[in-house]
Amino acid sequence: MPKLFETFQMSTSSFSDIISSIRPDMLIYDVFQPWAAKIALSLGIPAVHFATSGAAPYSFYLHYFISANSVFPFEAIYLRDYERKALEAMAPSDRRNKQKDQDSGFDHFRLSCDIVLMRTCRAIERKYIDHLSFLCKRKLVPVGPLVTHANSEEAKHAEIMQWLSKKNQFSTVFISFGSENYLFKDQMVEIAKGLEACNVNFIWVVRSPLGERVSIEEVLPTGFLDRAKDTGMILQGWAPQANILAHPSTGAFLSHCGMSSIIESIYFGVPVIAMPLKLDQPLNARLVVEAGVSVEVERDENGGFRGAGVADAINKVIMEETGEVMRLKAAELSKKMKNEEEDAVNDTADQLRKLCMEHKLQK
Repeated sequence: MPKLFETFQMSTSSFSDIISSIRPDMLIYDVFQPWAAKIALSLGIPAVHFATSGAAPYSFYLHYFISANSVFPFEAIYLRDYERKALEAMAPSDRRNKQKDQDSGFDHFRLSCDIVLMRTCRAIERKYIDHLSFLCKRKLVPVGPLVTHANSEEAKHAEIMQWLSKKNQFSTVFISFGSENYLFKDQMVEIAKGLEACNVNFIWVVRSPLGERVSIEEVLPTGFLDRAKDTGMILQGWAPQANILAHPSTGAFLSHCGMSSIIESIYFGVPVIAMPLKLDQPLNARLVVEAGVSVEVERDENGGFRGAGVADAINKVIMEETGEVMRLKAAELSKKMKNEEEDAVNDTADQLRKLCMEHKLQK
């Protein structure tokens, strides 16, 4: 993450020349480019922050940034000790030692003109949207789920979808940890043990760090692929996530709980088996548990997990009555989310148009 910030920072000079030349009516920027907003504002161009994490984690972090010794008002959202330590360890050393100032962490909110756009929905984050708006003194505009709809390029994924169609309704677990997360071998072994213990159908997306060439056989228990040949499908690198989540055979999503993943899962009415790894993911996991559409995999005091804990979480969603309750709640939230979708996009467009017009009138 620090390298990404550094790389973006290196483009400051070129970006300044470009924006000075084209003079856009507005700049929309994300957390990686707060410097872009500063350049735009210095040229009299309004800038609006687009936050891609959710309101719950942002309000949690901003609350403690403003008042480190106060209690966050929503007890369902919290960090365990090992999660807090991991987050602190990821911060650049100069940031950890720096006193709080305008450049340390939430500059992207402070620089945003009047509003902040956020990829979320009131259906799942209403109270956190309102609290974050209060904390950052900006109107939070939820832009909706922004989900890629299923069935695009379906022929390209025919083999996967045909396999899935042979499985019973709600019988299959989709397993994916996003495009930027990689599991250690021992973690993959424990997940495999959990899958074998509960004997469910699964589609598992396995990724290796860029540049590493590791065969699936090397990172899974000996004989696992053969034993799971009738119940499991393992995909390397990428999968049509929206298509899989939208399929009636999919009954749960074992996920790292990135914001995009939990929004997609709820959008398609699929309960989440939460296995957060880093950053905002633990707080996103608490959010979906609070919403009644998720169960977290049990962890030890250091954040480790075992196959038995994986199996227990899967069984709660796929095999037990608790899973049916979660599916009903997920379906309810899915309906609300879809009902909000068009209005959220239209409201976002109206807010941006209004800001542009107000700026032009001030010139």
